[in-house]
Amino acid sequence: MGNGTHLGKVRGLGSAQHGSHHWLQQRLTALGNVLLVSWFVVSLLRLPLGDHGAVLRWASNPTVALALILLVVSVFWHLRLGLQVLIEDYVHGEATRLLALVVLNFYAIGGAAYGIFAIVRIALGGGTAA
Repeated sequence: MGNGTHLGKVRGLGSAQHGSHHWLQQRLTALGNVLLVSWFVVSLLRLPLGDHGAVLRWASNPTVALALILLVVSVFWHLRLGLQVLIEDYVHGEATRLLALVVLNFYAIGGAAYGIFAIVRIALGGGTAA
């Protein structure tokens, strides 16, 4: 066993104090996704089928645009949290893990930024029907 104390044996093996915060973020974004995706699906089903102009008019409403932006942020944040756990658990090697996390962050931030840009463009009238 060794001559070390009990504290010395477990030092460095304790909690990093970020797991519960990460877990709570995943649950809150999941709840937000359920609510926002449900609203999104119901809203799209209520629009006329195949009418592109109606969808643009609907999405250009400021309240709808804000909800769509919240949806995009919540989905990409939840995606990043979930994939971060997978990478941390299953990618071995510090350099590979770090590279995978950097790529994941660029993907999540880039995807969310692109989605927000598209929604803002529609909301400000840049996506008018031809």
